[in-house]
Amino acid sequence: MTPDEWREARDALVGTVERFAKAEIAPHATGWDAAGEFPRALYRRAAALGLLGLGYPEELGGTPVPHALRMPVWRALCRHGASGGVQASLFSHNIALPLVVALGSDAVKHEVVPPVLAGERIAALAITEPGGGSDVAALRTTARREGDEYVIDGEKVFITSGMRADWITLAVRTDPANKGAGGISLIVVPGDVEGLSRTRLDKMGWLSSDTAHLRFDGVRVPARYLLGREGAGFKAIMGNFNGERLGLAAGAVGFAEACLDEALAWARQRSAFGQPLTQHQVVRHKLVDMRQRICATAAWLDAVAARADAGDTGADWVAEVCTLKNQATQTMQFCADAGVQILGGMGYMRGTVCERIYREVKVVTIGGGTEEIMKELAAKQWGF
Repeated sequence: MTPDEWREARDALVGTVERFAKAEIAPHATGWDAAGEFPRALYRRAAALGLLGLGYPEELGGTPVPHALRMPVWRALCRHGASGGVQASLFSHNIALPLVVALGSDAVKHEVVPPVLAGERIAALAITEPGGGSDVAALRTTARREGDEYVIDGEKVFITSGMRADWITLAVRTDPANKGAGGISLIVVPGDVEGLSRTRLDKMGWLSSDTAHLRFDGVRVPARYLLGREGAGFKAIMGNFNGERLGLAAGAVGFAEACLDEALAWARQRSAFGQPLTQHQVVRHKLVDMRQRICATAAWLDAVAARADAGDTGADWVAEVCTLKNQATQTMQFCADAGVQILGGMGYMRGTVCERIYREVKVVTIGGGTEEIMKELAAKQWGF
């Protein structure tokens, strides 16, 4: 495929995604926030366009595509759908399934992955616990082997799609004697097992995304659902975070663009002191500042994605992903704040894009690794 053909294919897919987001998500985002959920049918509609399967193997129902294509698609969904809650739950499989694809047996992969990519089932990742967030090596949920089963006891919290999930990719401690990273494993848990209870959590933002506190009380899972070997979970989790952080960065750029879109449209039609807001230098400068940050962050995103597609994913790349995530979320935060300021009183009202994203940005600066953890990890990778 020539560069021109590649760009045409990319633009065509992004156009399809834009139309989907504008028709299927944006008009309903405020209502779904009020309801605290969105219809499960949306999964099937997204799957019908192939959106859920982007980046997954064909034999599992997916469509292998490079990061150079996935990042623009994710940006478009976030920009034109303008709902972090919908994006978080609709695509929660993108943090749950890569571990299944990488480590699961062929039988488990074919059991779990295709129905999720078809929009028939929902997948969630469960790592964080009430006693700790970013300190994955300290997790306390246990899974002990009894014959052909694992018996799981413990709790997980802040789990996206936790209330609805049909499959849960779960981080557990299989070696109680090893209190560190070496005792951690991964296992897939069906959502209908006995002993699993779920409590819905209320949040500042992402209101249409179900977020749950999960409790495992003597949950029994077939041993074949173990992903990889016992004790190898920590390294896999750390690698999985890189993909999550790159996706969060792309989404943050899209949400920043959504804020600019709304602020610019408002400034063009709103008059103050006898002229449109765009005729006031202070407003124009805010809009330019928003655009400046978006362009710089988007260029960095493209560069980091290109390195991943080229197989250049060593320590320096990991550090760049961490700092890019911080840059992107700070850009999103700046644009949400500037957008609310330009909209004035209307920016404080529920139903505007800037107001929604203003509330949602905080979770993006925390999820996938806090800003502070990102800086520490980058410093370590760079040898600072």
